[in-house]
Amino acid sequence: MTSPAPHDLVVTRADLADWPVISGWAAAEGWNPGLADGPAFFAQDPEGFFLGRIDGEPVSAVSVVNYGADFAFLGCYLVRPDLRGRGHGLTTWKTALAHAGTRTIGLDGVVAQQDNYRQSGFELAYRTIRFTGTAPATGTPEGVRPAGPADLAAITAYDSACHPADRPRFLAAWLSAPGHHTVVRHHEGRLTGYGVIRPGRDSLRVGPLFADTADDARALFAALATEAAGRELAIDVPEPNTTGTALAEAAGLASSFETARMYTGPVRPHAQDRVFGVTTLELG
Repeated sequence: MTSPAPHDLVVTRADLADWPVISGWAAAEGWNPGLADGPAFFAQDPEGFFLGRIDGEPVSAVSVVNYGADFAFLGCYLVRPDLRGRGHGLTTWKTALAHAGTRTIGLDGVVAQQDNYRQSGFELAYRTIRFTGTAPATGTPEGVRPAGPADLAAITAYDSACHPADRPRFLAAWLSAPGHHTVVRHHEGRLTGYGVIRPGRDSLRVGPLFADTADDARALFAALATEAAGRELAIDVPEPNTTGTALAEAAGLASSFETARMYTGPVRPHAQDRVFGVTTLELG
């Protein structure tokens, strides 16, 4: 039996009904996708997900999610293991990239693919390290409380200062998704950070964890760890935020996985020092 060639591949847009296939492949790679990620991802850009099929069967995937007119984020780059090395991934990749137009594209690339990304015009910005483990449940610190609907506007504004693009549609879905728990911290009536914890396939996922200061980040993380109630959790920390790394290690977490944040061009200035935990490696 001959192997399918790239020209046998048909690449089309995926919809939310296809998400279990994509997230299942991601889980098999050990990426630990969140259980309710799909609706929030598609809320940001329902046209930004692609599947390659042979004879109607999914064999490859990639997402290129647009944020406004200037920025897009690439993720979910996957090929079914038994059909790798035949060009299906590259064909799907090239088809999906056109969706970004002239936008700068970001991604969080696994080690094995980083050289390929460089050949496609992506340049390293920094590494991101995943820390996993069981953090002690010490209670909810003073000034931290669960977020409510009335906090959405303030969280959205705060998030915009910490991310390369505005993402109100994504956040509205992310904060209200089943199983997602969001906490906020205020000082003198001003929001000084927020964090989210959500269920994943293998462990709970923390992301984002955005905060003004190390004290704010520690307080928010303590509240999220208390919500975890002794279950394993994971957080993806940008390596330049050495305080974030120290926070994770002090909580008893250990590095378990790494990616590289890469861009094809410039991104707008944002408060990278406030990013103690990346929201999601699939959408930035």
